Amino acid sequence: MEAASITETASAPPPARKAGDILNAYALPLMLVLVLVAQFIHEPTNTLDDIKTGLSNGTIWALIALGYTLVYGIVELINFAHGEVFMIGSFVSVSLMQTFKVTADTSLPLIVLAIIAFLAAAMLASGSLNVMIERVAYRPLRNAPKLAPLITAIGMSFILQNVGLLWRPTPDAAPDLIGSQKDYFSVFNVAIEHSDVFAVVITVPLLVGLLWFVGSTKHGKAMRATAQDPDAARLMGIDVDRTIQLTFMLGGLMAGAAGLIYALYNGTIRFNQGFTAGLIAFTAAVMGGIGNLKGAVAGGLIIGVIQAISDSGDFLGMQLGPQWTPAVVFGVLILVMVFRPQGLFGEETREG
Repeated sequence: MEAASITETASAPPPARKAGDILNAYALPLMLVLVLVAQFIHEPTNTLDDIKTGLSNGTIWALIALGYTLVYGIVELINFAHGEVFMIGSFVSVSLMQTFKVTADTSLPLIVLAIIAFLAAAMLASGSLNVMIERVAYRPLRNAPKLAPLITAIGMSFILQNVGLLWRPTPDAAPDLIGSQKDYFSVFNVAIEHSDVFAVVITVPLLVGLLWFVGSTKHGKAMRATAQDPDAARLMGIDVDRTIQLTFMLGGLMAGAAGLIYALYNGTIRFNQGFTAGLIAFTAAVMGGIGNLKGAVAGGLIIGVIQAISDSGDFLGMQLGPQWTPAVVFGVLILVMVFRPQGLFGEETREG
């Protein structure tokens, strides 16, 4: 299997693609690009600013979406508790900042060390929580009808959301350790802010590292073998339970990192942030192609840009705004699903 996807086929080379298949594969991405070009011609500077904002926001959605697509690729389960795992990552990171009294007035070297330490702690907390959820809630239902683990996932989502409600019943501000609204420089009159650079600098190594891990390591090969055929993988000596546990751990690690980035990027955390972020990230995973890692990343970036353009209020002369953004995002998702049900970069998955 290639690193982009959780499943692979080790048989003969695929047959040559027909012209219709090629058109079907690239028509929607090409249409999205053409719409973006038209918007750029209509509002050049604003469009560039929206793309910048969308890409930095989209990196957060991409990290969360990877958790959804990893778990689905292995056990074909939509882990609806994943958004709340992300929320717990935010809460852990901000709690550590407050406990150790790390503020914007702290010296720069200490802020850098603190962010690295808190990032590791948030990732470990979310990863461990995700593993616990798999062990307690999902593993006993692995051979049950698919509706049972699905309902259990929704139940775990509500449980964790109420944990967040008890922990922080009201929205709370995160210390502005990165000077999120300050500008580094400008490109074509578009200001590149500290928050934009921070999101990209933290996210890109994590994305590259995950793709490398799944595509090139022994454990990554075990994950891909388990995704393709768990029974055959077990016969080949692969510990399927441990591999599934590792998959949940990786998804939780990405969600924890996204939690810290979200807290410092937006400056505010709340107990229900996981519901909204989880819904957006799940949409990104489906749009990119559920089970495809690179597709999840691309879906997150695409949705980030769509949100930014819609939020700005002027799309090809139409007055939109934040109140229209969910409708626009899901409208694009429906369009993708109608013409390409497997997602923009999706492949056929094994039958359950």
